[in-house]
Amino acid sequence: MTNPDNSSPNDRRRRIVDEARQHREQREQTYREKALKLFPWVCGRCGREFSGKKLRELTVHHKDHNHDNNPPDGSNWELLCIYCHENEHSRHETAAAYNEVRPGESPASSSGHRPFADLAALLEGRKK
Repeated sequence: MTNPDNSSPNDRRRRIVDEARQHREQREQTYREKALKLFPWVCGRCGREFSGKKLRELTVHHKDHNHDNNPPDGSNWELLCIYCHENEHSRHETAAAYNEVRPGESPASSSGHRPFADLAALLEGRKK
């Protein structure tokens, strides 16, 4: 068997391992890898936990829907499972279609729904 590049099998293995290591290091610099290091592996909406092979079902959602906005502290990211992520984007598109959302605003902030608005008053009432 002839070797077209005249390198030994050990050289080829070493080159493959080096390329794999380099690829891993590049991948770790992506916002998904950074988010997985910053946040627990739990969907921010449904609370499902992820590990092992299922981790691929956990996605990074950009809160402001701008995929170029990737601050190193992760303040524009939240981890969502593929189902909740799809739901979030479809809600945003539906709201935009009905002009309920201004550009750059998330649907949740424009809905007017404030579930904890009177929480302090309710808690004060219990203390009495």
